Amino acid sequence: MTLHLYDTATRSLREFTPVREGHASVYLCGATPQAVPHIGHVRSGVAFDILRRWLLSTGYDVAFVRNVTDIDDKILTKAAENGRPWWEWAATHEREFTRAYDALGVLPPSTEPRATGHMTQMIEYMERLIERGYAYPAEGSVYFDVAAWSAAPEGDYGHLSGHRLDEVDQGESADLRGKRDPRDFALWKAAKPGEPSWPTPWGDGRPGWHLECSAMATWYLGGTFDIHGGGLDLQFPHHENEAAQSHAAGDGFARYWLHNGWVTMAGEKMSKSLGNVLSVPNILTAVRPVELRYYLGSAHYRSMLEYSPEALQEAAAAYRRIEAFVQRVDEAVKSGTGPDAGVPVGEWTEAFAAAMDDDLGVPAALAEIHGRVRAGNTALSAGDTEAALTAASSVRAMTAVLGVDPLDPQWTSAAGGDDAALTALDLLVRAELEARAQARADKDFATADAIRDRLVAAGIEVADTADGQKWSLAHRKD
Repeated sequence: MTLHLYDTATRSLREFTPVREGHASVYLCGATPQAVPHIGHVRSGVAFDILRRWLLSTGYDVAFVRNVTDIDDKILTKAAENGRPWWEWAATHEREFTRAYDALGVLPPSTEPRATGHMTQMIEYMERLIERGYAYPAEGSVYFDVAAWSAAPEGDYGHLSGHRLDEVDQGESADLRGKRDPRDFALWKAAKPGEPSWPTPWGDGRPGWHLECSAMATWYLGGTFDIHGGGLDLQFPHHENEAAQSHAAGDGFARYWLHNGWVTMAGEKMSKSLGNVLSVPNILTAVRPVELRYYLGSAHYRSMLEYSPEALQEAAAAYRRIEAFVQRVDEAVKSGTGPDAGVPVGEWTEAFAAAMDDDLGVPAALAEIHGRVRAGNTALSAGDTEAALTAASSVRAMTAVLGVDPLDPQWTSAAGGDDAALTALDLLVRAELEARAQARADKDFATADAIRDRLVAAGIEVADTADGQKWSLAHRKD
């Protein structure tokens, strides 16, 4: 099976055929750095990082562009409310996004362009649109003519979002000067007192949101590129308007449109207006970065991810089962009971590849990973170190694609000291207890007793309670 992706524009699962064989070009709408990022913001980063890792793993050379919208109405408003220069406010929170991406193991983009660094490209784009009759200057601003593009033989306004022309509401403020039709949207906004501005042939001002991405995407990836990604909330008006102005300018633009679902609470999109924002730094006081990444990437990227503390902890526990198994095998092969090089990265299974090729089916891919973990634990408990090593090597290959390989230095280098030692011990003991529970479920009581005896010999007390198996360090008797 080859990679198939769900294309929002055609509302269908399409085989991925890149513009250039062996090369994948991806543009992702990145941060508008107006505040500290919450987990709803970084879900997009994790989802498209998994796409990128799968493309890389299957042999593609990937050009991955993730922009920063560093000039925007929201940034200007927030900076003014806090008495800070707009550029400093944007830069400060851009660094917060970078820290969040880095903490969650999101690979750095090939380039991360800022809107303020591409005014020349935006001016050229507007010139092309005006020359083709699909944009007009008015009182220092420049607008895209939605009706003119819709009436053109090749006009396709609404094809991405499904919006009808008579239903269009751009959500722009009513004081934009010179707009002929309320459905038109601003490519360039005339300067206002106290706001930053840049010179253009039509007057000083600043760019509209949609123009920025079209100019940057085509500058770095060409007039036609493979994949444009972003959150579902960007489908309209942002992505619809990007596609319209780009096609009207004569560019093929994105061949596939991918949109990730929201993180929700009580069924509502996580946002500041709902007062339910959970910042990445705050969440990382409850779970480790790798556990948060596992949680954000565990659902299918197109589905909504309903947040609750319980769901987060369940995901963290699921990841720890994977981690404990791999670390248990790693310790076993380094202790003289098998090869001494530790667990290498092996090969993923056919079922895993089939799941990933089916529109990045991470839930099915995780089911395959957990199946290999169970089989590996059974083999290890039975003393079959070679079979356990094969399983662990495969698990490393599959979790690496998802960015959560337990032995990746990204996650192991942060460990150290007594706390890390206790965490590692907990993971190893939990793996033994899981194997014991499976043996008891299989009525293999000899194996279950042998596991308990090993733990007791290592100074670990095990208690069977109504809430499951509990362990503690045995008190020394001097």
